[in-house]
Amino acid sequence: MKRSQIIVCAGLIAALVLIGVAYAVSRPAQGGSGAAKTVTVTVIAAEDDVRVHTVATTADTLGQALRDEGLIEGEDSAYGLFITAVDGVAADSAREQWWCLTQAGGDVFSGVDTTPIADGDQFELTLKTGY
Repeated sequence: MKRSQIIVCAGLIAALVLIGVAYAVSRPAQGGSGAAKTVTVTVIAAEDDVRVHTVATTADTLGQALRDEGLIEGEDSAYGLFITAVDGVAADSAREQWWCLTQAGGDVFSGVDTTPIADGDQFELTLKTGY
């Protein structure tokens, strides 16, 4: 009887190990909520230079999703990420240019690196001149 109990316990331990391995292999990558979402980002570099990007991501914030895609470059500041270039177009500080973030045409009151995203969100990054 003792031998059969040991065999049953060993079988249960092996099953738990296999379940743990299966979970570790199939779980989403770290760094996001794991929920897949698709957001649309329209880059408006000039009146005649408008580019639309569809970004599929598991990131929780817009900044992380855009960095993962290689769409933005920036400098970290006390206020968060300051975007210096979008889709290869750099803002010219000598001309007082800067990138403005909006969502579905409306103001965004957070930095790009703290702006949460949900599936289907639409954002715009517009190159503005003049502080």
